[in-house]
Amino acid sequence: MPLLKPRKKRDAEIPSSSMADIAFLLLIFFLVTTTINADKGIYMQLPPKLDEQEPPEINQRNLLNVLVNANGVVLIDNEVTNVAAIRDIVKRHILNNGREPQLSTSPDKAVTSFKTKRGLPYETYIAVLDEIKSAYNDVRDQAAQQEFGMPYGEYKARLAEDPDTGETEPDVIAERYPLKISLAEPDPD
Repeated sequence: MPLLKPRKKRDAEIPSSSMADIAFLLLIFFLVTTTINADKGIYMQLPPKLDEQEPPEINQRNLLNVLVNANGVVLIDNEVTNVAAIRDIVKRHILNNGREPQLSTSPDKAVTSFKTKRGLPYETYIAVLDEIKSAYNDVRDQAAQQEFGMPYGEYKARLAEDPDTGETEPDVIAERYPLKISLAEPDPD
């Protein structure tokens, strides 16, 4: 008869407290090292989608064509120009009021068409679009300064909201000088 009883073997255990610590440290590590990419791009409010309609007829005189090829060469109505000159040309087109026969008949009919080639660098696209929009902003600033004695941004911020209807009063400057930019599909070549 044996004097010693055989011992039961215990299964090896992994301590759960240290496992929780490791999981917590891994969670913190991945939270700290992971970056969430924010969307970047050009903010533009697009008009609501309408039913299929024929595009309106635009008198060629009221249309200013801005074309930028893949090399960044800017053509305005088939004449080579540089990016810095775009703002002045667009402003002259908007404010023409029928004086020059090749430019728009009135500010509310003036349309600027912007078309590019597919290989155009993004920076050039942004620079040209910025010059076109800046031309409209300059025209609106000038009109607001003449009519209300303040820049357009300040005038727009001061537009009163009607307490009864909750609607803001109309923006007469934007109605007089509407932002009409046509962004045409890039050519595939």
